Amino acid sequence: MAKFFPIPLLSFLLIPHFFFAKCSSHLAPALYVFGDSLVDSGNNDFLNTSSKANYKPYGIDFPSGPTGRFTNGKTFADFLAKYLGLPFVPPYLGLSKDQKSETITGMNYASGSAGILRKTGSAIGMNLALQIQIELFEETVKHYLPKNFKTHHELLKYLSKSIFVVDIGNNDYLNNYLQPARYNSSHLYGPVQFSGYLLKELKQSLQDIYNLGARKFLVFNIGPIGCTPALVYSQNITSGCAENLNQLVSLYNEGLPNMLQELTASLNGSTFVLGEFYQASYDLNQNPYKYGFTNRSSCCVVNSATSQCLQDVSPCKDRAKHIYWDGFHPTQHANYVFATGCFLGTTQCTPLNILELTQKH
Repeated sequence: MAKFFPIPLLSFLLIPHFFFAKCSSHLAPALYVFGDSLVDSGNNDFLNTSSKANYKPYGIDFPSGPTGRFTNGKTFADFLAKYLGLPFVPPYLGLSKDQKSETITGMNYASGSAGILRKTGSAIGMNLALQIQIELFEETVKHYLPKNFKTHHELLKYLSKSIFVVDIGNNDYLNNYLQPARYNSSHLYGPVQFSGYLLKELKQSLQDIYNLGARKFLVFNIGPIGCTPALVYSQNITSGCAENLNQLVSLYNEGLPNMLQELTASLNGSTFVLGEFYQASYDLNQNPYKYGFTNRSSCCVVNSATSQCLQDVSPCKDRAKHIYWDGFHPTQHANYVFATGCFLGTTQCTPLNILELTQKH
């Protein structure tokens, strides 16, 4: 299996500062983000759900404090925006109609607890399922963006050069398939059938985004959920990861590359990059010291029922040494490592890294 980085971590930590000091313009006109709590920048603040991160200690290292990001600071999407020379991508639900009309550097539709399937996460409240996120993007393309372009052709050219991140699927297991008392999916589908069902639904969703003008995609596979502190604890694992859960999501991950290749072949002018989050995160969990981490436990004190941070309780001080912020989500520093590897590396995002994707015509 491919290693996370072929280059020593120190090299990666140094490259962005020199590289981006020389970048005076955007590498892409916009960044559009679809997904779950790994990349939510605050949409769930505006929904009736218990899946929220709009309180301290969330955001303790973010410039403006708690924003609804499920980490101590920046998400993967925040770092990617920075590397592209763009501002942080605002949550769609947090913008007024005037702001939506004026925003042309991208929007974030991601929603904590959301999944590929509409029912996913519904037991803990409202969320923006992937299909709803796409409907909001369609609203953006048809009602708000045209006000900034003279012709439809100019709008399509702008969309074709923009980057589209899709980071979703974790909750279809965590907040659906693995909760048989709340959802019937595990009664209806075996593991192989369920992974196939998810991939079929995702494929249609990616085609829908393409049909609205997107051409450059970064699509993530599902991380090793069995390594998260919440599931390690719930499964009574004393060391390592809950490999039975990792094997479950691996069925989905094994089918994703072929599906993306099929789309690249069938959708004219499209490029689909696979974000290999599983192997990157698994290697980070197995060999934390290699990447400068020393701790695999949650940095903040978590609610045992939700695995989210307890409100206003001080977190750990050595946050850059922790892989996980709460029971499920990476720390800002882990997000930084993932984003840097995806932007400039040669193994984590394939067959192109994101810098190469921006240069593709």
